[in-house]
Amino acid sequence: MPPTITQGLPIREYLLVGLTAAALTFLLTGLVRRFAIKIGAVANPRARDVHVIPIPRMGGLAMYFGVVGGMALAHQLPVLRRAFEYSLDPVGVLIGGGLIVLIGALDDRIELDAWTKLAGQVMCAGLLVLFGLQWVSFWVPWGEGDGLGSVLVLDKNQGGLLAVFLVVLMINAMNFVDGLDGLAAGLGFIAAAATCAFSLGVLHDTGGDVGSYPPALIAAALAGACLGFLPHNFQPAKIFMGDSGSMLIGLMLAAASTSASGKIPYSQVDPTDTVALLSPLLVVAAVLFVPLLDLLLAVVRRTRRGESPFAADKMHLHHRLLEIGHSQRRAVMLIYLWAGVLAFGVVSVTLFDTGAVFWLVGAGLLLAILVSAVPRLRSRQRV
Repeated sequence: MPPTITQGLPIREYLLVGLTAAALTFLLTGLVRRFAIKIGAVANPRARDVHVIPIPRMGGLAMYFGVVGGMALAHQLPVLRRAFEYSLDPVGVLIGGGLIVLIGALDDRIELDAWTKLAGQVMCAGLLVLFGLQWVSFWVPWGEGDGLGSVLVLDKNQGGLLAVFLVVLMINAMNFVDGLDGLAAGLGFIAAAATCAFSLGVLHDTGGDVGSYPPALIAAALAGACLGFLPHNFQPAKIFMGDSGSMLIGLMLAAASTSASGKIPYSQVDPTDTVALLSPLLVVAAVLFVPLLDLLLAVVRRTRRGESPFAADKMHLHHRLLEIGHSQRRAVMLIYLWAGVLAFGVVSVTLFDTGAVFWLVGAGLLLAILVSAVPRLRSRQRV
């Protein structure tokens, strides 16, 4: 069992890591843009695209270097260095993330086929598992004796396969959802910030369990990189993150979620508190809900038409919002709203024992539904 350290939460240190990653990403994106134009890594408009002029991509390179800078700073901070001393998760993310960015950069330049990218994604996920980033256990509401459920412990093969599946799934989900200016970067920031908040909550509740340091660090660095990239990428975008960026976000979100939820010390959780016991799975589901829903709908839609799951179309969630009358910016902000309410709502439910949280989450979801439906309601009034 990892040691515990009784002290205040290192919130300022994590904020410093995130701000460092944001600043580096923001400053480097201009250089990466020039490099992308020079080597011809440019996204020319296609039938399924929303943009109408060629725009350079490969912004994931700047995001990765921002992550590296944030983690390098964390290694120099005595408090956050524990994330490296008791776990190889951050090192695995740096190596696996670097490889996935390289694969994505090649795709941004020469457009690799889907199966080649899938093989590269599985290889990167396997690297994370080799560094120990995998699911160890999770609580299930059934079991022996007292009827309070039980903790399902996974062996290395089971935990590794589950981690690989989640990483590959999340990489492709973020790749699919990256269809409007600023959408993937904003979703990445929201999901990473929520995961960091959950990890800090676990860190507080467990009295300083160092097992919560790595996921909080991974999430803080990713949140900073996404935030630093947004000014260049929000509509109208000057540069796209490309597959190098969307796949990096997917890999790091899956890694942070696995590191945060896959190793929860259930011995320190009240066995009668169902919400606390289910919180790891609930948080993963909420944080990843929007991109995974878009991925699931796309796969079902395409396979029903007899097409490949990787076949492109213009029926993603953001396309549907544009179709009913929302502008690009409003569609992006609406998806932010949905993701933020779900992610931070569920994290709040797991951290705070109050019925007011449920009412706030419900009000947020109702607001999201109403705002999403405004153009359609207006069109019906005109008819």
